[in-house]
Amino acid sequence: MSRFLSVVIPVYNEEENVPELGRQVTDALKNLDVRYEILFVDDGSNDGTWKAICDASSRHDGIEGIRLSRNFGHQHALLAGLSHARGEAVISMDGDLQHPPGVIPALFEKWKQGFDIVNTVRTDGAETGGFKKMTSSCFYRLFSSMTDVKLAPGSSDFRLIDARVLEVLFEFRDTDIFLRGAVQWVGFNCATVSYTADRRFTGETKYPLKKMLKFALGAVISFSNKPLRMGIWLGAATSVLAAGELVYILIRYAQGATIPGWASTMGIISFLFGVLFIILGIIGLYISRIHKILQGRPRFIVAERTKAVSRRFP
Repeated sequence: MSRFLSVVIPVYNEEENVPELGRQVTDALKNLDVRYEILFVDDGSNDGTWKAICDASSRHDGIEGIRLSRNFGHQHALLAGLSHARGEAVISMDGDLQHPPGVIPALFEKWKQGFDIVNTVRTDGAETGGFKKMTSSCFYRLFSSMTDVKLAPGSSDFRLIDARVLEVLFEFRDTDIFLRGAVQWVGFNCATVSYTADRRFTGETKYPLKKMLKFALGAVISFSNKPLRMGIWLGAATSVLAAGELVYILIRYAQGATIPGWASTMGIISFLFGVLFIILGIIGLYISRIHKILQGRPRFIVAERTKAVSRRFP
């Protein structure tokens, strides 16, 4: 009996990409000895993305879709798709065709060899800008140094996961889950496949700099308490600096000298208050995350489904 493979694709305002992506993924799967489903997840798009998914689903039995009630963000949309995937293994990929469907057979072959997780590592093409390469490299270096989870530069959410690994992932209760880190953290038997990123098929990136920075900050907060420990050492260092300044002032006062310069005094005070508020801000981020967890709100809400898509994981 042939294996059952799911392909999960979260999309947001990608109406022009859906038909071509469905065609290319279908072409990549049809030569494999598998039964399959291609599951599009519309993350609250405000264009014709959902209609494009419904049209593709009506024309092809292997294509299905779910629509979220609003935009929950890429990671939560991906999580929604994974929770509804019925396959023995699930491949996740982006909806802009920068993750080439032609790599799917290589991921499937690694899984057949016994690997539970098959990650991919991106090789940037000539069209990838220098700024994108630099920021991506900096993020993975920062994440690996700040956490106990090591991510290779060029990692992405283009991967294959065995269904039994998904069962473990759905035990995570993070409010802002970082799936790249979570998949690496759980362990299991892993393999890696490299690929060259293609150009975006149509449209513009949905991850501007502001969103990337928020994503990176959330990823680090999810897997590390080092920012809090750094705050302790930073506070200790500034306390030593302030104590040294106070000792200097007392010595000069004992010698009968007056310490001139309100500007320097106010500068030091402003610096110390700046450090204090940075530390308070870091603490606030962790408290905010705890607050979200205690609220217990759903990480995504499904508003509509095509055909008979049912939720597999809680």
